[in-house]
Amino acid sequence: MELNKKSKNIAKYFLLIAALVLLVKYSEVVLSQLKVIGYAALPLIFGLAMAYVLNILMKKIEKIYFPNSKNKTIVESRRIVSILLSILLIIGIIVIVALIVIPEFVRAVSVIIAAIPGALENVKAFINANSNNYEVFGRGLETLQIDIDGIIGNIMTAASGVLKNLLNSILSFMGSFTSGLVNFLIALVFSIYVLVDKEKLSRQIRKIMNAFLKSKTIEKLSYVFDVTNEAFSNFIIGQCMEAVIIGVLCTIGMIIFRFPYAVTVGVFISVTALIPVVGAYLGAALGAFMILTVSPLKALLFLIFITILQQLENNLIYPKVVGSSIGLPGIWVFAAITIGGGLGGIVGMLLSVPVAATIYKLFTVKVNNRLKDPEVKQI
Repeated sequence: MELNKKSKNIAKYFLLIAALVLLVKYSEVVLSQLKVIGYAALPLIFGLAMAYVLNILMKKIEKIYFPNSKNKTIVESRRIVSILLSILLIIGIIVIVALIVIPEFVRAVSVIIAAIPGALENVKAFINANSNNYEVFGRGLETLQIDIDGIIGNIMTAASGVLKNLLNSILSFMGSFTSGLVNFLIALVFSIYVLVDKEKLSRQIRKIMNAFLKSKTIEKLSYVFDVTNEAFSNFIIGQCMEAVIIGVLCTIGMIIFRFPYAVTVGVFISVTALIPVVGAYLGAALGAFMILTVSPLKALLFLIFITILQQLENNLIYPKVVGSSIGLPGIWVFAAITIGGGLGGIVGMLLSVPVAATIYKLFTVKVNNRLKDPEVKQI
């Protein structure tokens, strides 16, 4: 019996080694197939992420949707109604933001495009009127034989080329948008299925774990999952709160300093601020562009204003609001964002803070437990 058990263990190790050898030998083929599988499963992965975010909002709605009612219809409809209200609420916010930002942005672009020919004519008239008053290397501008019409023609040609490339980019974007829309709908439907049956899925996962893992391992995995879930959910809530705060402060400041497009820019900065730390700068670029159509000086002053506000947000508001909500000190929030941005760009920034909060809490608990152990030498 003992010999038979040893033979089985040897066979397992042999198969494991053989599998590793084959994996290394055919690593390129395996990786290419994994990429294909990953790309095919991307809508489902995105659906799980959507389900996680919607679940936070759905649980809030379930608590206020007649929580004490015993009516069978209300009880049975609570989950699906909460899911639909969560989706409609998010879609409503996106539509409102789009209705506020897009028309003003289009108007600003139209003002810039309409002003280009007149500005070029003014430059031409100014140079022609003052060509005798300036010298370059001791000669007047008229002696340099500057072809003003040619320069303007080159500028217009370059502008038309930029517009043509922009049009091609828009057409390419539309094609990608169509494909992305299909994947989005698949992800949305999958997320709804996950939310409707989340308790059943949880029981199935627990059943599988009980079948293949030891009780201590299950307990440790459950604890890690609970800590991770708490960190990510608190991060999402804190990030949304921080985005609202920075958007409101920006709007109020722009109204006080009489900057144009105060509400539009404030809303856009609030949306882009969902990207940690650097997001508001993206909104600032759009805001400066829009204000430029009204007054270049005000656009410059706006950049100074938003830089000061962003420093205040980075060093005071963000660490306090987001850092305190996930239990991560401000210094580690800043460190996590820096490292995450360097490794994974915007996605790295989004994931770095909750990941760092999870590691921080697990490590803190481990250290405290070690210090309570009488066998650990105290310093």
